[in-house]
Amino acid sequence: MPVPPRSIRVFGVPMDLGQTLRGVDMGPSALRYAGLRRRLRALGHSVEDAGNVTVPVRDHLPGLEETDEDRVRFEAIVEVCRTVAAHAATAVDEGRLPLFLGGDHSISAGTVAGIAAGRRTGVLWVDAHGDFNTFETSPSGNVHGMSLAALLGEGDERLTSIGGRTPAVLPEDVVLVGVRDLDPAERARIRASGVAIYTMREVDERGIASVAREALARLSETDHLHVSLDLDVLDPAEAPGVGTPVHGGLTYREAQLLCEMLADSGRVGSLDVVEVNPILDERNRTAETAVELVESIFGKTIL
Repeated sequence: MPVPPRSIRVFGVPMDLGQTLRGVDMGPSALRYAGLRRRLRALGHSVEDAGNVTVPVRDHLPGLEETDEDRVRFEAIVEVCRTVAAHAATAVDEGRLPLFLGGDHSISAGTVAGIAAGRRTGVLWVDAHGDFNTFETSPSGNVHGMSLAALLGEGDERLTSIGGRTPAVLPEDVVLVGVRDLDPAERARIRASGVAIYTMREVDERGIASVAREALARLSETDHLHVSLDLDVLDPAEAPGVGTPVHGGLTYREAQLLCEMLADSGRVGSLDVVEVNPILDERNRTAETAVELVESIFGKTIL
């Protein structure tokens, strides 16, 4: 079934504050360079590029010399996510489909919170990781590994309250797909949370089509479907340009089928594409793959 034309509003969020590696702030540029707007317009969609959300330069954060770097970076992340949440809410209220280009996955604490502030939102979190840590459980302290926990109301109050409602989403409205790397405390917290999780073992045993159908069925009662696509869900052989690669991920065709089935559902109302790091990439290969997956979500078909 053809995907009807959508009015898409693109935002770049060049955030590199939620983790330690440099380069992910260039992700929005890499995705645009790969022809995102042109390729979505070729599918019949209206595409407005709203430019980049302002993100402080990591080396020049205000107050960096007077206090500890982790606290300054966290405060900057919260402020950026508040701005992102406002853009997300406005876009949806105006009938636009917001497409956010990361940046690291901490941006989703803002994108989802803004969308969910006015509607029951289902979240399909497509990621090698659970992003279910808090400062108390995280071995690294990296905020990009805390964004989903924050959306479920767990962690620092400044991060959990960004959209004005805590929790922003309900556990029964969250599905994770492609997970294969969890910290010990994070594993226990996910088991106790009530979210649905399809690890790579489920994908291997059941096939991505079965997993995708069940995931969409679980989210069928929500008013709005948000997809948060972290490129490290793919195997590093398919997507080398990510900061936290984990072997044994989705193949290119498995990821494409998932995206094609999302298109068939007609339910995707907003999208994040995160963790593309051009410094670690091979000739923009990961950004090219990401744009091809986005094309499939928005209706590109073989026939």
